[in-house]
Amino acid sequence: MAAVEDNEMSVIADDMEPSFAKCLVAGGMAGTAVDVTLFPLDTLKTRLQSEAGFWRSGGFRGIYSGLGSAAVGSAPGAAVFFVTYEFVKSLTGSLLPESLAPVSHMIGASAGEVAACIVRVPVEVVKQRAQANPGQSSYSVLRTTVTQEGFRGLYRGYLSTVIREVYIY
Repeated sequence: MAAVEDNEMSVIADDMEPSFAKCLVAGGMAGTAVDVTLFPLDTLKTRLQSEAGFWRSGGFRGIYSGLGSAAVGSAPGAAVFFVTYEFVKSLTGSLLPESLAPVSHMIGASAGEVAACIVRVPVEVVKQRAQANPGQSSYSVLRTTVTQEGFRGLYRGYLSTVIREVYIY
């Protein structure tokens, strides 16, 4: 009887493991929903932190400036996080004893953040610059950044962002 229960539990556990496609879609949808919903608050925060000051950066005007880059980058960034997290968690979970299961979650989440930042940081750079300059479109900010700073300009702050994100876990 115990063998039957163990077999049933293993079938249930296998069904609970999300597939690559589920991680990709769920991560993309969740990331987009959160980023679009909280975007106006993020814009206000960015303008409050702007060197030009809140009012010169646009104040309450155009609080959706830069939404295009956030919406476009949200789904891929979140999807990369969840796919990497699930893969690394699964890999480390099979290598570590059951008593260290939380460690496999921590390692998976940290790896997910490092991978997601490859997408997330350029999106953040463009988004924040568009938020601080409401007259410019996300595309215009992207072109200006690449022209003036090269592709490295899109990764300004990558290391500090990774350290911040990984440290949270």
